[in-house]
Amino acid sequence: MTDKIRVAVAGASGKMGREVVKMVLEEPAFELAAAVGRTSAGQDAGAAAGLPACGVTITGDLEEALRGGAVDVLVDFTVPQSAYDNTKTAITYGVRPVVGTTGFTPEQIDELDKLCRSRGIGGLIAPNFSIGAILMMRFAAEAVRYFPHLEIIEYHGDRKLDAPSGTSIKTAELISEVRGELKQGHPDEEEKLEGARGGYYNGFRIHSVRLPGVFAQQEVIFGAFGQTLRIRHDSYDRAGYMPGVKTAVQKVMTYTGLVYGFEHLMDGGEEKRS
Repeated sequence: MTDKIRVAVAGASGKMGREVVKMVLEEPAFELAAAVGRTSAGQDAGAAAGLPACGVTITGDLEEALRGGAVDVLVDFTVPQSAYDNTKTAITYGVRPVVGTTGFTPEQIDELDKLCRSRGIGGLIAPNFSIGAILMMRFAAEAVRYFPHLEIIEYHGDRKLDAPSGTSIKTAELISEVRGELKQGHPDEEEKLEGARGGYYNGFRIHSVRLPGVFAQQEVIFGAFGQTLRIRHDSYDRAGYMPGVKTAVQKVMTYTGLVYGFEHLMDGGEEKRS
């Protein structure tokens, strides 16, 4: 292995993928080893990301990019329909996956964890790489000890494919670890319009807003007698996720097994597995 971490980017044609390519090219400790993207195959990865040409040509074939052992880490920001297969392919080639795509089932995460361990490599699936978003989740999990009644509202652009978002699901999971199931609302409540109360999760509701012009926001609203508490995080630019992605690429080289959730890497630990 070279002194630099050799990184491949899946989804290099997309908006997040291009940001990852920029980050890798500008980080002295990294080397862009490959880029995968169907819509921009044949283009120079640096030029496609708005930087000078870097000499790495985007390919439409992930296995072609990983074959030969010249890649240490695969960063995947693709779509839910391909992320699982991409991750499994990377691990099979001995490449450590850092995945920002959502939609994995608990069974898939467990399977990929076992596969990582069998190959002696680390991996990460993270619904969100934003430090602020991770803190929002942590604060919500702490607040629910005192405010057990809550609802989550998440906002994204109208081109987002999954609802609710991976971030809101992860937030709900962390809250449920503390609170357990608690049925909220009036027992005789009736929805006059299907879906009006949002998606049901362990007794509370998650609402997904999809509108043009929206980037990524989430708020957790807690209610108690005579008061409410709101914990909210707003993202305005994809570049805000890159410090987290950079940390993930570095940390994934240091442990074995698949970690679910970037929060487990924030304090220098990888002790909690999926």
